[in-house]
Amino acid sequence: MIDAIVWVSVLLMVLLAITSSLLYFYRVNRYAIQQSSAVTSAQRGMENAIRTIREASYSSEGAFPIVSIGPNDFVFYADVDADPLIEKIHYYISGNSFLYGMTNPTGDPPVYTDPETVSTIADYVHNIEQNVKAFRYYDASGLEITDYAKWANVRFVQVSLVVNVDPNKLPNQLVLSSSAAIRNLK
Repeated sequence: MIDAIVWVSVLLMVLLAITSSLLYFYRVNRYAIQQSSAVTSAQRGMENAIRTIREASYSSEGAFPIVSIGPNDFVFYADVDADPLIEKIHYYISGNSFLYGMTNPTGDPPVYTDPETVSTIADYVHNIEQNVKAFRYYDASGLEITDYAKWANVRFVQVSLVVNVDPNKLPNQLVLSSSAAIRNLK
């Protein structure tokens, strides 16, 4: 009987030590885990954005593939759901979120009058606070377009996202960058 009590006491102490160690590990590494999750989310979102930008094409009503450009806002047409119609796509930063908006065409001839469906791609994005452009645009000669009224000259897009769960803690933010040439422009 005494052996069983000693055995149960030792087992409980070992389980308590393991549980305390795990709780301490997660408390100490919470920031690293959150940062890793935020970076992974931003990477996936950026990969999807780059894939979609590459596939930009003329709209279902025949409009030029690019609607508008800005430092933190990009609107264009692309087929993202493999149906016969081309959708209007809107990537932008609002606050600390990288957002994706999509508008399906309706009617015959197709028009893009419905409100866009918006979803969050990534949180903890600090482009605006860090004064980093989310989108940089280049023409056919490789020169950066800084006059956003010249959206028809865009042939290449670079996307950069500044990700940091807590800007007050080290390490500093991580900047993710990728780029895409728009394939379907003449």
